[in-house]
Amino acid sequence: MQRLALALVALGLGVSVGGVARAAAAAPASSPLDKLAWLGGCWESATDRRVTVEMWLPPAGGLMVGASRTVAGGEARSFEHLRLRADGDTLVYTAIPSDQQETDFRSTAVHEHGFTVENLAHDFPQRIVYTRTGADTVNARVEGPGRDGATRGFDLAYRRVACEVATGGR
Repeated sequence: MQRLALALVALGLGVSVGGVARAAAAAPASSPLDKLAWLGGCWESATDRRVTVEMWLPPAGGLMVGASRTVAGGEARSFEHLRLRADGDTLVYTAIPSDQQETDFRSTAVHEHGFTVENLAHDFPQRIVYTRTGADTVNARVEGPGRDGATRGFDLAYRRVACEVATGGR
């Protein structure tokens, strides 16, 4: 059943190179999403203790839709619904983590190798940075204020995986 669900997700993501190119071509020419077509597909960050899988639909109609799930010790520990949309020249990253309130972050930088979004009024995180570090690798940096006022954060080093094997069930 899980393989069927993942196969359906993979089909819906249109992760073939041609599918990503067609979807990117469908976005408005001036959209900051044009630079992020490479993000479409499935990404996995795995350590000895946890596996996080993040999936993104390629850009189409001025929108990218994503989801993530973190599994540790055989249990889902967190999940998140994600959206990336263009608001003029600004990228808006919307996160809805584990049944929490929806939060928007607005871009401070968008380029062909990644983007930075911020919401300084939010408790944590206040800044999220995605950086494409290779053809099939991405680093996501999540940061905000710590208890002592210093910035704290964490990194997720993702590698591209086939969506039908992106179970994160370790």
